[in-house]
Amino acid sequence: MKVLVSDNLGQIGIDMFEEENGIEVDVKTGLPADELKSIIGDYHALVIRSATKVTEELLEAAVNLKVVGRAGIGLDNVDIPAATKHGVVVMNTPGGNVITTAEHALAMIFSLTRNIPEGTSSLKAGRWDKKKLQGREVFNKILGLIGFGKIGSIVADRAKGLKMNVVVYDPFVTPERIEKEGFKYVTLEKLYSQADYITIHVPKTKDTANLVNKDAFDKMKDGVMLVNCARGGIVNEADLCDALESGKVAGAALDVFETEPPGDSPLMKYEKFICTPHLGASTKEAQTNVAVAVAGQIINFLKTETIENAVNAPSVTGELLDRLGPFLSLGEKIGALQAQLIAGPVKEVLIEYMGDFQGLDMSPVTTAVLKGLLTPAVLDDVNFVNANFIAKERGIKVIETSTAETEDYINLINVKVVTIKMDSNVAGTIYGKKDPRIVKINKFRLELIPHGHLVVIHNVDKPGAIGCIGSILGEHAINIGRMHVGQAEDGERNIIFLRTDVTIPEAVQQQLQAMPLIKDVTVLEL
Repeated sequence: MKVLVSDNLGQIGIDMFEEENGIEVDVKTGLPADELKSIIGDYHALVIRSATKVTEELLEAAVNLKVVGRAGIGLDNVDIPAATKHGVVVMNTPGGNVITTAEHALAMIFSLTRNIPEGTSSLKAGRWDKKKLQGREVFNKILGLIGFGKIGSIVADRAKGLKMNVVVYDPFVTPERIEKEGFKYVTLEKLYSQADYITIHVPKTKDTANLVNKDAFDKMKDGVMLVNCARGGIVNEADLCDALESGKVAGAALDVFETEPPGDSPLMKYEKFICTPHLGASTKEAQTNVAVAVAGQIINFLKTETIENAVNAPSVTGELLDRLGPFLSLGEKIGALQAQLIAGPVKEVLIEYMGDFQGLDMSPVTTAVLKGLLTPAVLDDVNFVNANFIAKERGIKVIETSTAETEDYINLINVKVVTIKMDSNVAGTIYGKKDPRIVKINKFRLELIPHGHLVVIHNVDKPGAIGCIGSILGEHAINIGRMHVGQAEDGERNIIFLRTDVTIPEAVQQQLQAMPLIKDVTVLEL
C-alpha cells in the first residue's frame, strides 16, 4: 500500500508510516494541482492539512485511492460529496488541537489587555511608551463566549481560573448543560450588552457567516475587546474597522480572516488591532498529536479496514455498509433537515424505525441522524464515530424504538426532535432500492428528494399563491428545478418545497414573505 503525504506533517507521523510493514510512504509537499493529479493514481492513501485541495477532478484521477486523512479538523479543502461518490473515506483528527486553540484565544486576550505587541514594537523602535500603553486587569471582567463546544468550554474553564465572570451563548446547547458546568447562559443580545471581552468558538456556516457585524457591534458595550480564533468570515472585517475607528471596540485580535492571507487589509492600520497568521493549532504538541492520530488511523484502515473519525462513513463492516447505505444517507438527510427546521437547543431525539428492515442493526443509522442534526452546531468536529458522544455531552436524550407495523410504506424512519422551544417531526423512506425521500414534515405529507438548494414555503391553501411565487422567482431569473406541494392534515394550509438552481437571496425571500397568502419562507441546503 502506498501513502502520499502532500502537506507538511510532523516527522513522528512519517516515521510511523516508514516503520509499518507493507506500507510505502512518499512525502511530496507543495505540488501544483496538475502535478499532484498526474501522480495520485499510484496511491492508496493521501495525507493532507489545509493546503492540498481534494477536488472532484483530483478524485477522478485517484483510481486507487481509498482514504484521505486530514491532520487537523477543518475539511473546507475536501469535496466530501465527491469523495463519497468515489468510495473514498475522509477522516480528520478532531481532538488533536482543541487545547492549543483555546490557549491561543486566551493569549490574544492577554495581548490585547496589556498591549504586549504594541509595547514590544515601540520599545524596539527606541520609545518608552509606558504611560500610553496602560492596560487593564482581566480579573472580575465579563467574558462572553459565543459557542460552547470543545474549544469554547476549555476557554471558559481557564477563564474561570482567572476569576473572570463567564457568560455563554450557544443555540445548540441547553441552558441546563451550560449552568451545570458553572457558567451563565445568556441570549446573544445580552452577551453583547454585558461582555467586556467576546471570544468566538463556532464553525462558519450560513448562519454564522457575518454574525458579528454592524448590528452586533452597535449592541456591544463601549470599549469591548473582541477575539476570533475560530473561522474567518464570522466577523465582518469592514464593520470591525468602523467599530475600531469609533472606539466602540477598544481592541480586536484575529487569528483567522475572510481571505487568507489577508493581504493589505485595512485592519492593519489600527494600533488596537493585533493578528496572527492562523496559528491557533500551531504548537509542537498539537502537530505531534494530529500527526500521530492521522498516521494511526490510516495505518489501521489500510491494514484492517477499521474506520476512525470518518466524516462520510460509519464504523461498520463493508457488507453491512452495502445494506445500510441508503438508510444511512436518508438518516443523515433527515437530521440535516431537522437542524434547519428547529429553533432552540435540542433536549431529546426520538427515532422510530417502522416496517421491514430485514433484521438490520439500525444503530449506525441513528448515528447518521445525529451527525446530520449536529453538524450545523459543531461542523467538522462531528463524525460517524463521535456523534453519539457529542449528543450525550450536550445533554441530548436519544431514544430508539422499532415496530414491524407501518401504514403506507415498506419501511419508514420518523425522527422527532424536541427543543426547549418546539417539537418537530420528519419522516422518510427509500424508494426503489436506494432513493431517499422525505414523505412527512410535521402535519404535511409530500414526496421530497432531499438534495440541493431548497426553500420551504407555508401558504394559505387558496388559488394564486403558487402563481405569485413563480412570478417573483422568474423576475429574479431564479429557475425552479422541482416543486413539491403537500397539504396539512386539516386541509387549510399547503407546504411548498422548491428546488432552485441557486440559493434564493435574502431580498427575494423578503419579497416572497410579504405576499398576503404566504405565511413563512425558509431556505434550506441539503
